[in-house]
Amino acid sequence: MRDKLITEMKKYFGKDRTRIEHALKVLSYAERIAEKVKADQLTITGAAILHDIGIPESERKYNSSSGKYQEIEGPPIAERIMNKLNISRERINHICKIIANHHSGENIDTPEFRILWDSDWIVNIEEEGLAGKKSKKELHNFIDRIFRTDTGKKIAREGF
Repeated sequence: MRDKLITEMKKYFGKDRTRIEHALKVLSYAERIAEKVKADQLTITGAAILHDIGIPESERKYNSSSGKYQEIEGPPIAERIMNKLNISRERINHICKIIANHHSGENIDTPEFRILWDSDWIVNIEEEGLAGKKSKKELHNFIDRIFRTDTGKKIAREGF
């Protein structure tokens, strides 16, 4: 199922290598964190691969890739992809709820959400160069405050 989700995500993003690479990096960190946190693997995989799937529609509709628009536009697109792959309704609902909150962090607190949250933050810190903009102490305080799993915190502290 992992490979099918990746294929569908790549088809949806088309030539947008930046979005594809971001999703694959988030997936990689999510899989690492999931080795230490008890959670549903398929839900983590689906959420990591599809978490930003709403960006193209957000940009088309609102001329913005803002997180609030991703949270609105992403779930219906993700749902269509997962229905096509015959993923269970329960998992689809959970993954869509994760996507609908992956920037705000509101209205959900499951192990799968926490894993996606931390994985996305690790990649965003890397991609946005946040580590170079803060002292090590400031960055570690930020990680302690924002991250939601001990494993995510550990990976981020070691990486930055």
